[in-house]
Amino acid sequence: MTRYIVNRLVQSIVLIAFVSMLTFVLIHSAPGGPAVLLAPDMSKEQIERARKDLGLDDPIPVQYARWAGLVVRGNLGKSYSQGLPVTDLLARRLPETLELVFTGLALAVIAGVIIGIVSARKQYSWTDKVLTGFSFFGMSVPVFWFGLMLIIFFSINLKILPSAGSYTLGVPASILDRLAHLILPAVVLATANLAQIARYTRSSMLEVLNSDYLRTARAKGLRERAVMNRHALRNALIPIVTVVGLMIPRLVSGVAITESVFAWPGMGSLAVDSAVQRDYPVVMGITLMVSVLVVVTNFLTDLSYLFLDPRVKLK
Repeated sequence: MTRYIVNRLVQSIVLIAFVSMLTFVLIHSAPGGPAVLLAPDMSKEQIERARKDLGLDDPIPVQYARWAGLVVRGNLGKSYSQGLPVTDLLARRLPETLELVFTGLALAVIAGVIIGIVSARKQYSWTDKVLTGFSFFGMSVPVFWFGLMLIIFFSINLKILPSAGSYTLGVPASILDRLAHLILPAVVLATANLAQIARYTRSSMLEVLNSDYLRTARAKGLRERAVMNRHALRNALIPIVTVVGLMIPRLVSGVAITESVFAWPGMGSLAVDSAVQRDYPVVMGITLMVSVLVVVTNFLTDLSYLFLDPRVKLK
């Protein structure tokens, strides 16, 4: 186990370094720059002076080495557009994003697993066809369009849910107000992932339900509920854990569209704004955080196999 952890740690450091270098080169190679966007009316000499003050006139390897040196010391630099430390911006936005992501993920997992199990147990029935159709709808509908349709229906027509933000201005903070703002973006975020989890659960359950050991368990006189919960569901969850484990970092990195549609003050909307403004330190900070999250999530996913399947051994 120790050797496995050390190997994964070394591989993770190399991977994160490669991702950060690639991202750094790409964003610094884009046309334009923060000096031009922050002060578009400046002369060419003033722009060059601003670039020098920001350290952008140095070669890209020198700039990356300087940034990496700060990161090692726990400093992600300062935002060009807001003048605040990047760590403070991320610390302010990250809880908002995690709240939205994990609420959407919880909805997707609970509903997706239930739909997948029911669909598998009623294979080729009308129930299975309806649930399969719903899954295909969730996988194919554009996120921004679905979000706008929910806003039009629930916020504009019915006026029962807020359309934007994470709280109501001028109203004392409350759990109910927070939940009201969370419902629509969480449902949008959950829909596509719910469909994917449902499809994987259905396929995995069908494979397990036709296995010999389930027939043996029924022949021993076990109740159907015990057969499903103790034997079928536990083995069917192994590929689902992989899907969910890989889904978390993808949700964090892909939540920008949902946050933009609902004006949710999270890290996704910050990433979009920073990319438009060429705010390199913020973009790099978000990239680094997502990279670390991907690595940690994959590692925890591998460890979870030990508890779900005793046959799995880490090497």
